[in-house]
Parts: sequence; structure tokens; C-alpha cells
Amino acid sequence: MNKELLHILLSNPKLKNNFFTDVDGVLVFDKNKFTWTIENKEFLPDSYTRFKQKIGLIDSNERFISSNNDVVLSFPYKNCVLEGGQTKEDQKRSEIFFNETLAPEDVDCLLAPKVFTNIKKYTKAGEEKVSSISENDNLMIKGNNLLILSSMLKKYSGKVKLIYIDPPYNTGSDDFRYNDSFNHSTWLTFMKTRLELCKKLLSKEGAIYIQVDYHESHYLKVLCDEIFGVENFQREIIWRIGWLSGYKTKENNWIRNHDTILYYSKSNQEVKFNKKYIDKKDFKENADSSVERYPIEDVWNSSEYDVLNSIAITSFAKETVSKQLNSDDVVKGQKSEKLIKRIVEAHTEPNDLVLDFFGGSGTTAAVCMKLNRKFIICEQLDVQLDIMSRRLRNVIQGDGCGISNSVNWTGGGSFVYCELKDLNQTYIKQIQNAGSDPQLIELYNKISKSKFINSKVKPSNIESNVSDFESLSTESKRKLLIQLLDLNMLYVNYSDIDDEEYQVSAGDKSFNRSFYGD
Repeated sequence: MNKELLHILLSNPKLKNNFFTDVDGVLVFDKNKFTWTIENKEFLPDSYTRFKQKIGLIDSNERFISSNNDVVLSFPYKNCVLEGGQTKEDQKRSEIFFNETLAPEDVDCLLAPKVFTNIKKYTKAGEEKVSSISENDNLMIKGNNLLILSSMLKKYSGKVKLIYIDPPYNTGSDDFRYNDSFNHSTWLTFMKTRLELCKKLLSKEGAIYIQVDYHESHYLKVLCDEIFGVENFQREIIWRIGWLSGYKTKENNWIRNHDTILYYSKSNQEVKFNKKYIDKKDFKENADSSVERYPIEDVWNSSEYDVLNSIAITSFAKETVSKQLNSDDVVKGQKSEKLIKRIVEAHTEPNDLVLDFFGGSGTTAAVCMKLNRKFIICEQLDVQLDIMSRRLRNVIQGDGCGISNSVNWTGGGSFVYCELKDLNQTYIKQIQNAGSDPQLIELYNKISKSKFINSKVKPSNIESNVSDFESLSTESKRKLLIQLLDLNMLYVNYSDIDDEEYQVSAGDKSFNRSFYGD
């Protein structure tokens, strides 16, 4: 915008016509067009086209995307934080997007450290109360994983060696017992903030593995390139989920029998990778002979195989947890202990910390306990938490499942269970569990007097419209009650731990101060 430069351009009729537009007598300078010409002057004299002599994607200003640092994956709600709350698998709620620019105070409050409660430790001797946490403790945390991750930052930033997650696949069904029906942009928003927190939690030599399927793998790859850096993408691992041959499905299409695991490092220069081999004998024994599979004799020509490469070659039949739990407890989507073992051993040593914040059936925690790694595992669904807790208590007693025999596991270890302390989440549970309209009407009256209703709602309007509420269907009553609540205040913030209104016990206060280092 130098005045002398503009004067020179305006004094030349050709340049004036090319780079300026007359808008009601005012000349508007096309800076982008002029910049493009200057930046590409090196080829203009010799080219029959204004495009460089190479193939590539360009942006709206006709600059090559590969040379533009501002090119990112864009999607609706990208600058928002999505809590993604769900506490009961048959109750889905409308999600609120908190915009980081327009509502920074809401986002700060949402992501502020929370109070932990109902704390207990499980050992081989049984259950015991605890009022502090040590560096060697394993953790199972109940609550929304976004809020747990943000609460972990003060204590665990830069300390996590490995993160493995198996998030909702966004299939449009509820096969995995999560709210698994997000559209692409909502799913990406859901993942973005969580992955940004993951990057802060990872140690400089740490790694993250994200297991998905074809519904979101390509979108996720671009998002992870942006968050972790293209240079930190390490591998795309194909995990075969079955050995099928022929057309044994109802669909008139190719059989889909694999998941994708994206592996990224925190730092390409400092990532730690333990190369490990298995010999031909063990490889053959591990291949599950009870299922039909493609011929793989051609890969058995050498005596050693890279452990991670073999993930792409063979898939072990999914273990059930029938010996650890009831057979009724087998969870669809459960991952093989052998798969998790390979990933854990590739990036950690004994006592290193592993994080899985989509806990599921607890496979990651079970493997870590058997390999003497520390773990933090998160889950918010009660049915999953019950399965995980019983499974890990059986592991402590020396279960014979999964990798137990191969690592000579005879039992031991421990874990601390805790949960985020409910605030409005208490109302959410009461709404979901209310069995009749009178109970919902009573909740309507209680919530109208609460200090934590949605800021967009006037308390006087709630009180004056009680008759309209009573005329709604039962399900509509539930939905409206949840919408009345401030979903930014589902749990008690740690900053309010001494507020008598929240009735935090002395033991809980002690544990929280130990956790947050106060």
C-alpha cells in the first residue's frame, strides 16, 4: 500500500486497468492479483500460461496449496468446543457448541478443573478408601472425557508416553453404545478439542494411536495433520477385523473387514519406538486357526517379523472377556489384548503412563496392568464402567485371559476409581430416571428455582408457563427440562471446592488437593 508504488501503478494505463476497479468513481486496488503477479514473475516471460509448469491444487487466489501455510481443514463449528455428554445409552441430548471467540468465558468455565468424588482404591485385598494420589497410582475416572482431559493438564502435561483411543466411529448407528450418529462437522468438532488436549498431555517422545473406520478416517487424517503436524504423521496401520473370503454378506459389495489406526508422534525427532520381533513359530501359533483366512504362507519365509508390520498381515480373533466377566458382558467393538500389547510395548517401558479416554470394556487398562504400565482410563456410561471395574478387579486377581499366559501374569496391581462431582448432572440423571409425569413436573419446579439454569432462559418465564409444560408429552418434558439447564455447569469446578453449598467432604478435598498439587 506504499503511496509511491500506487502512484506508479496508476500512472500506467495498462497496469491501472489490470489491477484497479472503478466502483462509483473510487478506484479499488486488487492487492491479491498484484501480489500473485509479483510472486510469480520468475516464470511469466517464458510461459504460455499464467500457471506454473506443474500440477497441483490452488486456492481462490490461484496460489498453490502446498506452499500456503494457511490451508487447513475447515468445517462448521470448527472454532467451537463440543462437550459431547452422554450418561445413558438410550438418552441422547441436543449438544451445545461453545464458540471459542464469541463465548470465551463459557469455554473457560466448561474446561476449568473439576472436583473428583466417590474415591476408592481396588487392590488384591479388596476395596479401600483413599484421600490422596501417588505418582504410581492407576486411575479409572467416570465423567465426560473432555472435562477429564482438561482437568488432567496441571498434573499430567508432558507426562503421557502413549495415548490409544477407539472413539465413536460415526457410523450412524449405536453399535458402540455411544452417541455414534454425529455428522462429519460435529464429529470433527467433538474430536478436535480432545486431540488438542492430547497434544499437551503427550511427552516429547510420546505417541498417539487413533482407531477408526472408513466413515471418518480420511477427515481425521487431515485434522490430525493440522493438530500434530504433517511431519509427525508416522503410519497408517490396517487392522484386519476378520478373515473372510467370498461374498458372505447381504450387501452386494466388497467385504469390509478392517479398521484404520492412525499413528502420530508428538515430535518426529524425539519419538520413541521400541522395535520388537516375534519368531516364525510364535507367529504361526498366534494366527487363529479357527477362522477362515487368506493364504499367508508366503510371508512365513523369514525367522523374524516386525511386530507392528504384522498387525497389517494377520488379525487375531477377538478375545471375549468371558473368563473375566459374564458372557452377557461381551462388548461389541472390543479390541484384542494382543493388538494393544503390541502398541504399548512399541512406545513404553515399565511404569510409563498410558491414557485411553474412550475406555469401553477396559482392554487398554487390562493390558497395561499385565505389562506393569501405569494407566488412566476414562468412561461416562455406567454400564461400561461396571464392566471395566469388574474386569480389572479380575485382572488383579490373576485372570487367565488375553495376554495373561504369554506374559506370565499371576495377578497384582491396583487402581483408583473416582468420578467428577455432579452439579447440574444431578438433575440430568433425575430427568432420565424419572418414571412419571408428576416426577418431571416436580423437577420442573425445582429447576425453576435453581441458580444454574440456561442464561438464555428467564426464571419468571419458567414459573408462568408451568401449565404449558404439564400439557407436553413425557418425552418432550424430558427434552425441555434438559434444555433449561446450563450444560456448562454439569460438574463442580475445583475453584468452588470450599463452597459449603457443594458439600465436598474432607476426604474428597484432601484427594483433590493432592491431585492438583495444592
